[in-house]
Amino acid sequence: MDLIASLQCADQPGIVHAMTSAVLACDGNIIENQQFTDHPTNTFVMRTRFETKQGLADAEKSLREGLGRFSPALHIRPTAEKPKALVLVTTESHCLRDLMYLLELGELPIEIPLVISNHSDLKQLVESHGIPFLHLPVTASTKTEQEKVILQKISELNIDFVVLARYMQILSADFCKALPGRIINIHHSFLPGFKGAKPYHQAHERGVKIIGATAHFVTSDLDEGPIIEQDVAHVTHTATPEEMIALGRDIERRVLARAVKLYAEDRIFIVGQRTVVFS
Repeated sequence: MDLIASLQCADQPGIVHAMTSAVLACDGNIIENQQFTDHPTNTFVMRTRFETKQGLADAEKSLREGLGRFSPALHIRPTAEKPKALVLVTTESHCLRDLMYLLELGELPIEIPLVISNHSDLKQLVESHGIPFLHLPVTASTKTEQEKVILQKISELNIDFVVLARYMQILSADFCKALPGRIINIHHSFLPGFKGAKPYHQAHERGVKIIGATAHFVTSDLDEGPIIEQDVAHVTHTATPEEMIALGRDIERRVLARAVKLYAEDRIFIVGQRTVVFS
């Protein structure tokens, strides 16, 4: 059995030795190992992929017994077990299309049991890929109840994380707190950062030279969550707003897909207000 163990705890001597000993104790062989110590927070994180002839329960028992004295946050899962993602969308399709395309190619190790949208525009696109679609219109008066429905679906479908693929609704603080470190969003990012309507038109008017996108975890502080992945592209004065929008869409879809893949492979650790990401 091929397993991935993710560990996070206070940095202290002996953790790596304990992990290797625990893997050996379950008749295992380490295939890949990455580790990092964040000195400002004294936090140690490690991702270990290993093979073992034992089952998941026995391997997990060995690791928990061997590492217990460090009081770690420890997560172990079979590599072949694909995390389940609930995707939320509105009307823009570029990020969603890319996720479904990579899923069909077998290049994105996730399952998408359901797509939820506050509009019905993307229903046909989603269902054409064999994925169920749920239309949940959101207004000021229905927002709380609709979020309860989403949380219910997350529980019913055993969803591991949520992906906001250009979902143009602000999630409530209660919703964010219910899923800490489990909601990924994509956001355009500029220098300076333009907010509000038509950000690419604002960027064009200010003559920006770099546009980009940021994938981050969602917190109750809007667009302030720990950053997972970013990318940029250079533009010149010749670029029209429409060309910048097209380029921005391309960056957004790529950055979001990379962030989702990193999450699905247990390569992201939240340490304080930032992330440690193993490539």
